[in-house]
Amino acid sequence: MKILQVINSLATGGAEKLLLETLPIYNERGIHMDLLVLNGSNVPFMAELKALDCCTIYSLGTDSVYNPLNIFKIIPYLKQYDLIHVHLFPAQYWVALAKIISFSKVKLIFTEHSTSNRRIENNVLVRLIDKFFYRRYDKIICITPEVLAVQVNHTQMPPQKFEVIANGVNISKVRNAEALPKIFFLPENDAKIVIQVSSFQEPKDQATLIYALALLPDNVKLILIGDGIMKKDAETLVAKLGLEKRVVFLGLRMDVPQLLKMADIVVLSSKYEGLSLSSIEGMASGKPFIASNVPGLKEIVNGAGILFPAGNAKQLAEEISLLLANPNHYHSVAEACQQRASEYDIHKMIEQHIKLYNSFT
Repeated sequence: MKILQVINSLATGGAEKLLLETLPIYNERGIHMDLLVLNGSNVPFMAELKALDCCTIYSLGTDSVYNPLNIFKIIPYLKQYDLIHVHLFPAQYWVALAKIISFSKVKLIFTEHSTSNRRIENNVLVRLIDKFFYRRYDKIICITPEVLAVQVNHTQMPPQKFEVIANGVNISKVRNAEALPKIFFLPENDAKIVIQVSSFQEPKDQATLIYALALLPDNVKLILIGDGIMKKDAETLVAKLGLEKRVVFLGLRMDVPQLLKMADIVVLSSKYEGLSLSSIEGMASGKPFIASNVPGLKEIVNGAGILFPAGNAKQLAEEISLLLANPNHYHSVAEACQQRASEYDIHKMIEQHIKLYNSFT
């Protein structure tokens, strides 16, 4: 069976990282799997995947992923593969339309990576259009039971059209990483480092973590990894609060496991998530993990890491203080997080995907 993965681009994100991690493993397992990106800009994930030389990478160019002409560019690829596995909007729409207008018989799978769908909120027409496109897929993979509940309610499709398969992380890669020296980033010998790995977008809410930092002692520092449209807003907030010497913006990094190992505490202050790969990596690192108590995080973290009310900087600061002040509490949480992370090993996810792919033969 020949399988093609389709995604908007390999710009940094959870779904994109999942493909970077899994494509080499699938092909090692003898699964013929290639990748089509709507925008093939040579971003870090793209450069790394090319260096791995594990699959054929097709690109529709470097134009906007929202260009409807992508529909016609996709059609030739439908003829070359038995199964197309699609991730994210608008690739979800364009692939479905390409199949319709070409009368292709190729099987389609779509993975829904989020509990939230802003396209359909408060717009009946858009909701109907969205439902139409979901129904063009032979199977919808939902990454959590919560995502499944949202999709069943939205699409009104029969349960057999859905499959719950949790996303996974290369746990051994994180656990075996060697910590980078703190001195590379912060000169103070007594610095305690809190780290968050996430894109700078509104749902990630780095602002709450920055406000929490302002309530903590000066030896507590913050490292923010990622990029995005709201990075400038975060930098402005840091300056407004006078935290320039306590916050380090590292941008996009390909050595995240080593940075997690260097940190003392890992935080994710999102307003919502699908199933956060960053949270699983953080928990696998052997450090205590603190997350906002929201869908997509609470299901992973509850009973292992620490949850705080979303947007509550004071509570977040208190949880960080408790961890730093109590070594027994610190190590207990860190150990529980590692154990929980092992439930989301990437190889478990791959086995479930292969089983699903084989069901179409």
